[in-house]
Amino acid sequence: MKITGILQAEHAVFHNLFDHIERVAPSIRTIAEVKSLARLTEALLAAHSQTEDELFIEPLEHCFEQVGQRETFHDEHEDIERALLAVQRSRDVKKARKQLLAVVLAARKHFDKEERIVFPLAERVLKAKTLTDLGEQWLKRREAALK
Repeated sequence: MKITGILQAEHAVFHNLFDHIERVAPSIRTIAEVKSLARLTEALLAAHSQTEDELFIEPLEHCFEQVGQRETFHDEHEDIERALLAVQRSRDVKKARKQLLAVVLAARKHFDKEERIVFPLAERVLKAKTLTDLGEQWLKRREAALK
């Protein structure tokens, strides 16, 4: 399977998580609940972002540089990580809930940009075999993580 298909599948899982967060956020009454959802989101996004950066973005760096987007994708990952950290530091449930929902929105926007710009770019620039090889590397990483 191509890395682009794998990353899109991961995005679908995230969208389900984000839907859940948006659905339950209004009824969350404790800071611990908000922080728990933020920790879950952070853990899942960290693995996804690392894989994406190492296996997918690096081979396309030269393309991003040519269109002036090299820093944008890295910065967006870091902004989301900082926002999740802010949720963990928050002591006010309303503020933390608002911050978590802002993370969800930022991640959705970032995923949309990847799906509209980055994935099609990869399909045009990289060979099908390269995309499949990167998919196999992703699988090996996931298998190693499960051991």
